[in-house]
Amino acid sequence: MSIFDQVNDDIRAAMLARDKERLEAVRNIKKVLLEAKTAKSGAEELSDEDAIRAISKLAKQGRDSAEIYVQQKRSDLADFEMAQVKIYDAFLPRQMGGEELTAAVKAIIAACGATSMKEMGKVMGIATKELAGKVDGKLISEKVRSLLG
Repeated sequence: MSIFDQVNDDIRAAMLARDKERLEAVRNIKKVLLEAKTAKSGAEELSDEDAIRAISKLAKQGRDSAEIYVQQKRSDLADFEMAQVKIYDAFLPRQMGGEELTAAVKAIIAACGATSMKEMGKVMGIATKELAGKVDGKLISEKVRSLLG
């Protein structure tokens, strides 16, 4: 079952359960997926990789919004955003831990033959493609910087 189909099933389930919070979050996911699908121009189906990328972006935006709400001392809005993010995360693959990320980045660096910070761009290009949806890009960048520097 594709992610798009899973989202449609979750919308139905949330409607039947009268779960307004989940329904809103899943509808947001569907909106983002439909936008991604039409942006592909002519693509009949949205691949799961593209869907994961779109949902990851949505989750990141939610985390950023929650952070801003915390800074503005609006814990009610921050809690709402984080509840939405938890629902988005359910559609994403399991996130890598620190040790897994380190091992993956070391393998990418070895495969590229990178030895200095000058080659960070080359490593980041490969790492962001391979680890898309599994780790936040900011964490990848920090890890590459620490291992090359």
